[in-house]
Amino acid sequence: MEFNFHTVNLKKKFPLQISRGTHDKSQNLFVEFIKDGITAWGECAPGKTEGASTAHEVEVHLKRLIDSKIDSLSQYELYQRAKDLNVPACAMAGIDIALWDWSAKKANMSLKDLLGLPSPSVPTSLTVGINPPEVVKERVELILQNPQVRALKIKLGSNEGIEYDKLIYSQVIESTKNKDIAIRVDANGGWTLDDAKLMMKWLSERKAEYIEQPLVEGEEDKLKFLFEGRPLPIFIDESCRFAEDVANYYQYVDGVNLKLMKCGGITEALKILNVAKAHGLKTMIGCMSESSVSISAGASITGIIDYVDLDSHYNLDPDPSEGPSMVNGITMINSLPGHGAKLKTQSYVETN
Repeated sequence: MEFNFHTVNLKKKFPLQISRGTHDKSQNLFVEFIKDGITAWGECAPGKTEGASTAHEVEVHLKRLIDSKIDSLSQYELYQRAKDLNVPACAMAGIDIALWDWSAKKANMSLKDLLGLPSPSVPTSLTVGINPPEVVKERVELILQNPQVRALKIKLGSNEGIEYDKLIYSQVIESTKNKDIAIRVDANGGWTLDDAKLMMKWLSERKAEYIEQPLVEGEEDKLKFLFEGRPLPIFIDESCRFAEDVANYYQYVDGVNLKLMKCGGITEALKILNVAKAHGLKTMIGCMSESSVSISAGASITGIIDYVDLDSHYNLDPDPSEGPSMVNGITMINSLPGHGAKLKTQSYVETN
């Protein structure tokens, strides 16, 4: 059993601004796992809210986990070990993804087939960040040059207030008026309760399909006041990290958005999906600043997910990995064993 770590600089084609700030680059840690002559890949996208701000922090945590003698542990036992050692979820995701990739490759099966899941079938949304309306116009026009695009996710919750949010969204409506495009909204916790009530009603009259994370993480007790009489379905993202969060908030939401970096990989993601479905909730999968390695792992489970937001790799210049591609708007995995993705070349990689 051998683990190698590769730190990779990722640069976005277009900066992504959300309610909490702007992101134009990142540094991710890739996990290369080798056993029985089989090489598997995982990816960690660090984040302050995910418990590790840098690739170096992630690597320190993973080496500590590996040093705890994990050779004989199953994926589920390893995940519990990581929790016991307080390994951040974004760090654990890299090893979890790599081990599932290895298990599927060992069985000479795709990861989705190993898990007994159907193929991806839901188109992904592509994200439009918080920008002045004239920039939003340019971005939407550029995105829609790809005739496969079926859905957009619009980031709102601007520090300029809800009137500015309305200008952004109105431009999206104008730019898509002759297109059959689904429009979703993500406020990333950027609204007060009163603003959320006003905006949800306004958006419901203007084609929005749902609202994601209207209230800031930590104010989940206010969801019940937003849920009653809601004009749009409510999904939580930052408020839902692990399966137990679903059980805590299911009475006041319509769905949950899981992310591999938030929950720690495929192992917990499957648990979240099971708990959400048990409570009658819709499900969504999103992403952070991830390349094709993590995206392909996520896409491997989208066959049982209602909404898909796996688009971060489309905004990389370049994507250091290869794997999934867009097919009829769907982020589609390939037919290779495992999750089907790997790091392309050492030219972007600093090996540790």
